[in-house]
Amino acid sequence: MPNVLIYADTVRTPELRQEIPHAVTDALLYGEVEGRRFAVVRSLEVARMREIEGLEVVPEEELGLDDLQADGMSVAEAHLELALRACRRFEVDRAVIPPGFPTELADYLRAAGVELLVERGLFGHRRRKKTPTQIEGIRRAQQAADAANAAIAEMLRGARIRDGRVSFEDEPLTSERLKAAASEAVAASGCSAEDFIVAHGAQTCIGHHHGSGEIGPGEPVTVDIWPRDAATACYTDMTRTFVVGEVNDELREYHRLCRAALERALEAIRPGVLASEVYRVAAEVFEEAGQPTLLSKKPGTVLDEGFFHRLGHGVGLEVHEPPYLAPAGEELVVGDVLAVEPGCYRQGFGGVRLEDTVLVTEDGAEVLGGYSYELEP
Repeated sequence: MPNVLIYADTVRTPELRQEIPHAVTDALLYGEVEGRRFAVVRSLEVARMREIEGLEVVPEEELGLDDLQADGMSVAEAHLELALRACRRFEVDRAVIPPGFPTELADYLRAAGVELLVERGLFGHRRRKKTPTQIEGIRRAQQAADAANAAIAEMLRGARIRDGRVSFEDEPLTSERLKAAASEAVAASGCSAEDFIVAHGAQTCIGHHHGSGEIGPGEPVTVDIWPRDAATACYTDMTRTFVVGEVNDELREYHRLCRAALERALEAIRPGVLASEVYRVAAEVFEEAGQPTLLSKKPGTVLDEGFFHRLGHGVGLEVHEPPYLAPAGEELVVGDVLAVEPGCYRQGFGGVRLEDTVLVTEDGAEVLGGYSYELEP
């Protein structure tokens, strides 16, 4: 294995949170060299870092922080020098780094003779197989997603249609009210969801339109929510589509296609299968029904109707991470966690999307969560 260097915080940087299971808001240097793992940390972090098995904790003071500051160095300048001194202590003269490694620090280390190589694929691969602790965190996040959908469905069931408008407790029912109910449910589950989608009508055709305004009778309401577990910082990702009032034939057909595509995808998922193959078997459901997909799209053209997006993606310390269920994709491995999300849409009308988060096991795919797929809430 090559030497590794990461300089980041663990709150915003999944590459480091994978290695250090604590929320650390200040950037720190982490390294791996010949089987040793080390971290250069502030005095405030020393105690809990020493709880991490196999991690050599180096307080900044051991590398001369006090002397550097006494000589007039700023904190930022001192951190550059401390990183170089750590490399010297652990004899790191060559290492791979993630794409987000700070340019300033990379320049400083390279100028001092440390060779640094960006290896995006390596760091993505390290996060593919989820640990048992991460899987439990994803399960907790999924429980929060189920609770959010249940809260929204309860409001939709209690809604009334009068004079062509949808109301709940004598007030217009809006995306904003539904989001508030979902947020309460997520928080009560001990997770967070700072941003998510509750779109309706034609908004549902715009992939990441977050939704706003009054819900209309008979139109689709798409709830796409990705709660994050507090303890592990792991996400889940889940989508359901609901309708208040009568469901027209076109929406019913879109829903049927999405259910069929999701079922085919789940049957195809297993270790060793190419992600592109999982995409293909799902996309063929739509192709057979005359709906366009990325399989039939002409190169260079933009597709915005039918099943116009990828089938899904990995999920874990990021909402979107490798592997990607797309026309070109790599082999699935045991421990992958995938968000599988077929959809079908017509611009100006609306669409349906269904999404489950699944764990790749030795035997296939385990769906995490189990909220109803039905259009009627």
